Amino acid sequence: MSVGEPPRPQTLTPEENLKAILESPSYVLAEEDRALLKRDELRPARLQLELLKPELAFQENGIVSTIVLFGGTRIVSEEAARERLGAARAALEADPDDAELARRVAVAERVLDKSPYYEVAREFARIVSTRRQRSGHRECVVVTGGGPGIMEAGNRGAFEVGEKSIGLNITIPHEQVPNPYITPELCFQFHYFALRKMHFLMRARAMVAFPGGFGTMDELFETLTLIQTGKMKRIPIVLVGRKFWRGAIDMEYLVEEGTIAPHDPDLVTYAETAEEIWDIVDSFPEDGGEKVLR
Repeated sequence: MSVGEPPRPQTLTPEENLKAILESPSYVLAEEDRALLKRDELRPARLQLELLKPELAFQENGIVSTIVLFGGTRIVSEEAARERLGAARAALEADPDDAELARRVAVAERVLDKSPYYEVAREFARIVSTRRQRSGHRECVVVTGGGPGIMEAGNRGAFEVGEKSIGLNITIPHEQVPNPYITPELCFQFHYFALRKMHFLMRARAMVAFPGGFGTMDELFETLTLIQTGKMKRIPIVLVGRKFWRGAIDMEYLVEEGTIAPHDPDLVTYAETAEEIWDIVDSFPEDGGEKVLR
């Protein structure tokens, strides 16, 4: 409005204006304003919330330390693997000249070969849950990514012996539902991979990696890098399935190429059975209470 112009008349009555005030997003309490929290400028606040929410829950549940259990979502129980193989073979029989269907059968056969690891993960979770957890002071609680496959097996083993386990789920473009064996008050959904990874390792006393894909590799190499660079104290890293891991990661080749140190392969240990995994974890020197992440 220019100087000297008469004031414009209000189009709302005071009562109507009050109603507009009370309905305005600006009047919503900041802590209840979801639109505000989703703004790019509020990313630091969201990061802090994803750090604090699980941390407070772990404290309230007496979670002292954890065992990180990772593995492929496609490594399912033998029964489920056989069903998938049967479906793949039936499709190929209907169209025997389809190369893609033939490839699916071959992959389903290899997944079936790895299905025993589902039971190994399940049994290991039973062992660690019964030997280390006690009321009010829970050590070596199994923590997984909360999804299907090997992660389901880990949560399932703890569930079957009546002990707590943790699931750290992540929001991704395609729908993902937590497996049904996680302790409800210890199942969390993350937006940021970085915060999720931090919670995997903040209390970790060991990492057990079963055959898996990018997600398993990501968590494995994150842990190896943090230990190699001294950002994290050393913990046992157990690779379950020597044949798979030797084929997936040729550490000796990396040594020969000069890209890692000769002693770096010693950061991992191989195992095949649940008892072997437990013996490696249980015999690892205690840390004296030192924080995992420095």
